[in-house]
Amino acid sequence: MSDVLEIPAGQTHLVAPALLALRPRWDDEQALAEVIDAQLRPSGYRVIGVFPEPGKEAVAAAGFREVHALAWGHYLYVDDVSTLPQARGNGYADQLLTWLQAEARRLGCQGLHLDSGVGADRAAAHRLYMRHKLRISAHHFERNL
Repeated sequence: MSDVLEIPAGQTHLVAPALLALRPRWDDEQALAEVIDAQLRPSGYRVIGVFPEPGKEAVAAAGFREVHALAWGHYLYVDDVSTLPQARGNGYADQLLTWLQAEARRLGCQGLHLDSGVGADRAAAHRLYMRHKLRISAHHFERNL
């Protein structure tokens, strides 16, 4: 089994390729790492990665944050779960979700939440979430401005 490690600021480049597979709008790994370190981490965003080979980049990564809200109480919100395309099907995302659930329990969270896009291309992700006993509990609405 591969190691799941939390990545500190300044080492975000180790998970950037895996996250870029899910978030290609950031164009390149350096831009993504800079956004995470400069804008997201100061508000509590944390990152973990799966490292099957020591000294190499992560093959899968997740970004998350601890949240307190009136609607759901104290919970861990998972912003991003992503695996490099060539590494999919090896259980790396399962390792990430198992780690995230343990971290939520450690923090005393009442739940773990995430949003996922819809469409045929998201079916594998949805199966993963269901395997980890996440359920569809709400609709997410948005409006571009």
